[in-house]
Amino acid sequence: MDKQQPNYKTKFKKRSQQTPKKQLVGGTIIATLIAITPYLFYLHESIPDGKVWDTFLFSYESAYFEDVNYVMWIFTSKAIPLLLLFIWFFTNRHWWYHVILVPIAMYIYQIISLFNDDYSYYDAFPFFYLIPIMAIVIPSIYLIRAKMFNKLNTADKTMEELEQEFKIKPTSFRDYF
Repeated sequence: MDKQQPNYKTKFKKRSQQTPKKQLVGGTIIATLIAITPYLFYLHESIPDGKVWDTFLFSYESAYFEDVNYVMWIFTSKAIPLLLLFIWFFTNRHWWYHVILVPIAMYIYQIISLFNDDYSYYDAFPFFYLIPIMAIVIPSIYLIRAKMFNKLNTADKTMEELEQEFKIKPTSFRDYF
């Protein structure tokens, strides 16, 4: 008559227990993206010199820099690290992975300010734009760390066991936030 509760491990499939085909496809996509980053960085060389870049999709005119190639060089120097940070954020399984949101926010702001023609100091990142993100991320990371060390002092667990306990294993895109 005793009805057993389903085990948490059997209820949610672990990432390591995914089908080998899903792991292979996902890993191949990530590895390919990382491997082609040097080629992506040099995409700016295919853009013509001059103030205007016309394509069949759009037309871009560089107001402040007066050279579209230079603007795209700056863009790729910001977008490639941003791409790698996104890969790191979505594949990281450590308890501190939300800290990666701080440099992600910084790079996103720099890319937005690059294409804003009124903003002439494209790489001057005002620190106060990061304050809302840091106000959420830093205290939450500190609280998780404090909880881990509290359990470490009151239990006979190793640091690795506690890190495994605090790992967040998202099951969908929404679980990352």
